[in-house]
Amino acid sequence: MSRDTFVLWLMGPTSAGKTTTGKLFADKMREESIPTIHYDGDEIRAFFGKDFGFRKEDRLRAVSVCAHLANKASDAGLNVVISALTANEDAREYIRKNVPNLVLTYLSCPIDICIKRDSRGLYRKAREGKINSNTLVGLDSPYPPPNNPNIVIDTSKHIPEESIAIIRNWLRNKEFVI
Repeated sequence: MSRDTFVLWLMGPTSAGKTTTGKLFADKMREESIPTIHYDGDEIRAFFGKDFGFRKEDRLRAVSVCAHLANKASDAGLNVVISALTANEDAREYIRKNVPNLVLTYLSCPIDICIKRDSRGLYRKAREGKINSNTLVGLDSPYPPPNNPNIVIDTSKHIPEESIAIIRNWLRNKEFVI
């Protein structure tokens, strides 16, 4: 028997591949006529602007908005992909308690690889003092791996298409419709 929709929550340090993997995964699902929507934490943050800072409570608020959007879309019959840093344990606990059919996926990647990939120049800006390095989890403070994620993918060893295949195999094994 198949399960209902899922919420695939991609978390990991900046430039680990969350947005790239999330977008490609959602696009692939839609190409196969599987209703899927992708929400990116940076897009949510940009939409709300200065209302969402980088203090711990601001980060939790951003995650709670992503969780709310995910639940509404899932209730409407869509599979949901969230790409969000989700570095704090309180935020991770919040989504575990409040998001049904959650598939917690940790995209791990060594910080030196993330710095090389940094398409937005955030690590460089933090090193130059142009942005507060405290807002960039993983640079001056380590990105803590989540406890007991459903899926772990080292994106320094897997290209996005391989990551998508790993996720799809896990979903198939857990009998989600994909």
